[in-house]
Amino acid sequence: MADPGARPPVLKREIGLFGATALGIGAIIGSGIFIVTGIVAGIAGPAMIVSVIIAGIIAVFSAMSVAELSAFLPREGGTYVYAQKLISPFAGFIAGWIWIFSNIFVGAAVSLGFAQYFVTLFPAVPVKIIAVVICLVFISINYIGLKESVLFNNLLVTAKVLILLFFVAFGLGFFRPGNFVPLAPAGPVGVLSGAALIFFAYTGFARVTLMAEEVKDPEKTMPWSIYLALGISTGIYLLVSVVAVGLAGAPALAHSGSPLAAAIGITGSSGAVLVITLGAMIATASVLLTTIMGISRIVFSMARSQDLPPLLGRIHPRFSTPHYAVAITGACMIAALLLADLALVVAVGTFAMLVYYLIANIAALRLPREHLRYPPWVPVIGALSCIGLIAFLSPGSWVIGCIGLLIGGTWFFLRKKTS
Repeated sequence: MADPGARPPVLKREIGLFGATALGIGAIIGSGIFIVTGIVAGIAGPAMIVSVIIAGIIAVFSAMSVAELSAFLPREGGTYVYAQKLISPFAGFIAGWIWIFSNIFVGAAVSLGFAQYFVTLFPAVPVKIIAVVICLVFISINYIGLKESVLFNNLLVTAKVLILLFFVAFGLGFFRPGNFVPLAPAGPVGVLSGAALIFFAYTGFARVTLMAEEVKDPEKTMPWSIYLALGISTGIYLLVSVVAVGLAGAPALAHSGSPLAAAIGITGSSGAVLVITLGAMIATASVLLTTIMGISRIVFSMARSQDLPPLLGRIHPRFSTPHYAVAITGACMIAALLLADLALVVAVGTFAMLVYYLIANIAALRLPREHLRYPPWVPVIGALSCIGLIAFLSPGSWVIGCIGLLIGGTWFFLRKKTS
């Protein structure tokens, strides 16, 4: 039995502003821009650019709420601890649970996305074998240590941003303005439905708050890292979306599983296609890295608060990582990728993340007056916009998302009755 007077396990502060911002960019720019772009183009047409802007604006309001929450309570766990402190233990648990629920499947889909790009270069290799191998690689990196994970993430983020800027610069020479007519063939409903799905590409902006106890000077570093990551990613999204439509047109993007590779293929340069394919693999790898990192940290935080089994809250004596949390959530991700369907995961993952940020906005409304950085209408708009986007998701995503919430709620009350 654990000594009730023993100090709880503590993580080391090793992440500065650059590392925290890179974690955010690594979590944001990934499968969204490389894969979801095609899905949104099929829904919104060339007006997907407007969808990107709407989703970015909505993300800004939720980011402002998360930033002031992170400055008020710089603890590992993000919205899980904010809601627990400011709303109720149940709200906190649901926030943590829905994050884990969505990101296990997002990680599985990202692994499959990496594998699908990989087999375009090496078609003889089965997709799911590559997906399992890449997942195991990043579980191992997270298991060994944070310092190695952050350094590797910084390299991946730098590489994929440079590759996307190459896409923009190279593609501009083949840009065709006529591809933007008609602009919005599905009207406002198509644009808003596209915004709901493209929000999936923004959901990583708060990833660093899950690792608050490992950030240096978190009260200042975390808000700045959130704003920088979101601003840089939004600018890149807009540039890439405009060039992609200008190159290939929305219908061609919609019919491709690798829309950016299809777009750059219009140039006739096989070298450019290879660069973008490698960029997609780097981007999905970076998202997978930060996804495993984020899930393991919130599992660690919930276990430390006794909302999950205490075993998940142990820290490796040599590597100083929550090794059980990394290993077990990684195993769940591998199991999920064997059954993962990308389109469904995007919708369910977006539903779950919108619920997560809805809870964050409600928590921001409960902040003590002296800790407010922004007017109360900021989290109000953030909460209402999250609800609005949920309305434009598919009914199937509502059903699966609600089942996930029901399972989490059942576990919470059963644990409460037996404790």
